[in-house]
Amino acid sequence: MSHIPAPILWTVIIGLALGSYGLRFAFIGFMGGKPIAPWLMRHLRYTAVAIIPALVAPLVVWPAPTGGDPSLMHFAAAAATFAAGYLTRNVLFGLGTGGLALLLLYLAA
Repeated sequence: MSHIPAPILWTVIIGLALGSYGLRFAFIGFMGGKPIAPWLMRHLRYTAVAIIPALVAPLVVWPAPTGGDPSLMHFAAAAATFAAGYLTRNVLFGLGTGGLALLLLYLAA
């Protein structure tokens, strides 16, 4: 992996944060107190659910402790997380199960 200079990294992070805030503020500002269409609400409901997998997937596929090489331990913990979340329909239980699975697999290795 290449090294990114700190000023460029922080400029990108702050720029993305401002852009994200600006988009959300513009949407809320334009909508005001108006009701949102049911089809739009149905799609917006899945936005938060998509964020966690998008953040975690690169960490599962290219874990830093292995130098970016795929690891069966990380895939197994991700599978446990998915299974627990899917079966219980509880995000926090799924996250806890995945964290515990990764810890136990790490201690067992």
